[in-house]
Amino acid sequence: MTEIGFYHLTRTGPDAALPQLLHRTLAAGQRAVVRSVREDRIAQLDAALWESKDFLPHGTPADGDADIQPIWLTIDDDVPNGATFLFLLDGAEGGDMACFTRIFDLFDGTNEADLQAARSRWAAAKSAGHSLTYWQQGPDGWLKKA
Repeated sequence: MTEIGFYHLTRTGPDAALPQLLHRTLAAGQRAVVRSVREDRIAQLDAALWESKDFLPHGTPADGDADIQPIWLTIDDDVPNGATFLFLLDGAEGGDMACFTRIFDLFDGTNEADLQAARSRWAAAKSAGHSLTYWQQGPDGWLKKA
C-alpha cells in the first residue's frame, strides 16, 4: 500500500512549506507531481519555486516537456513525468494512488473546513489500508505526531 503523510500547515502556506519537501524529494532521487484543484495555486507555486533560494527544476502544462521535468505542477490527474511522489494541495484527490510510493497531503490547519476535509481523507485512506503518518508544522520544522 501507499505511504500517505498528512502535513498540517500551521505556520506557513504551501508556497513556503513545499520547497523544503521538494528539495528532500529530489535529494532522494525521486520525481514529484504537485496537484492542486486551483489554477491560481499552480501559478503561485510556479513563481515560488523559481524564487526559491535553491533552484528547483520544475514545469507546468504551460511549459510542456513533462517527461523531462523532475517536478510537475498541475491540476490534472496524469503523471506525465513518471513521478512516484505525489503532493496534494487544496483538497486535491490522489486519483490512482497505486502508482505512487508516497503521497503528501498538505492542508491548512487554520481553516476549519480544510481540517474536516483532511480528517475525512485520513479516515478513507486508513480504511483502504494505506500506511499513514501525521506531521505538524512547528517552530523548527515538521514534527511527527502520534
